[in-house]
Amino acid sequence: MLNGLKMRLERAVLIAGMLLAPALFAAPAAESSANGISYKNHVDRSEPWSIHVIRIDRAKTEYELTTTLGLGTRIGLGTLTEQIRRLPKQIGTPVAAINGDFYKTEGDEYSGDPRGLQILRGELVSGPTERTCFWMDTNGNPRMSEVKANFKVTWPNGEQTAFNLNEERGAEGTLYTPAAGRSTQTSGGTELVLEAVASGKWLPLQPGEKYAARIREIRRGGNSRIEPGTMVLSFARVRSGSGAATAVVGDVVAVSTETLPSLKGVKTAIGGGPALVRQSKVQPARVGKSRERHPRSAIGWNKNEIIFVEVDGRQRISDGMTLPELAEFMLQLQCEEAMNLDGGGSAAIWLNGKIMNKPCYGHERNTGNALVLVEKKVEAKP
Repeated sequence: MLNGLKMRLERAVLIAGMLLAPALFAAPAAESSANGISYKNHVDRSEPWSIHVIRIDRAKTEYELTTTLGLGTRIGLGTLTEQIRRLPKQIGTPVAAINGDFYKTEGDEYSGDPRGLQILRGELVSGPTERTCFWMDTNGNPRMSEVKANFKVTWPNGEQTAFNLNEERGAEGTLYTPAAGRSTQTSGGTELVLEAVASGKWLPLQPGEKYAARIREIRRGGNSRIEPGTMVLSFARVRSGSGAATAVVGDVVAVSTETLPSLKGVKTAIGGGPALVRQSKVQPARVGKSRERHPRSAIGWNKNEIIFVEVDGRQRISDGMTLPELAEFMLQLQCEEAMNLDGGGSAAIWLNGKIMNKPCYGHERNTGNALVLVEKKVEAKP
């Protein structure tokens, strides 16, 4: 009985929060369209569902997808609105956006760290974890598949060591770039501060590349400072006699950021998953809570459009969707391919300066990243 009362009180608080803060969000509009972008709020009172759909005409070459980080150029947490405000003015005008990948939340080590792949305007800031990823290929076409990292450092003795990127250090080595913040936030271990070799390819780190890096310093104790123009390769333990153990200051090592499939030259990528639709066929959902109704976000596309979808949930006005329901809806929108994004309190969709949906907590949640459509700046002809 007490548990039931607690659940009713929590639901009442959520609904009250929505009623008390309506000015933060746009009033639902039935349908609007302008310059290759259309928006519609699909309402089904029988479920109930309130679904927000933004369609983007792929023929409009003035538009481009980019990603964001919670703190702009650094991993961290920020609302979707804040992340959009932090976009560099020179890349263009933000037009539409949707929340992105799953991420480490407040209170976690490396809060804001995306769970999967992220490429930010050509910079590799987070590595893939063999989960479904979305990216725009070098021909400007949307793609989706599982991506495997093959990140390796080759030592002067020829030995190779795998590493992870910009995340909480585990058993393997972890490479930290300026996107991770001011320091590695580690404790103990051995850390190699890497700098550029003259005339060689260097930062920002990009996918599918090989870098020559000189060891500037070897530190013990952890939490090394990440200075501009440097990277830090960190190990909790170094095996005696290994390449990492025998390396000395001044040595040059080779750092490879290869992936399978290759993402060389890709400017925009984000993790998420699972896949909802492949080749116009609904995909089975084999992840936790897939058959529970929750707020959901997704991206889908066909030959003519890219489509952002957000489903409100955990509210009287909208119950949310299961992943099978979301996949069926994406198929109804004629998506040939579609991928799930983070949901729950993170689910948010933005258009022309406003959050269009009703977040389940009554306010925007701090998230790790997002996908944003920008209208590129046209350079004036001389």
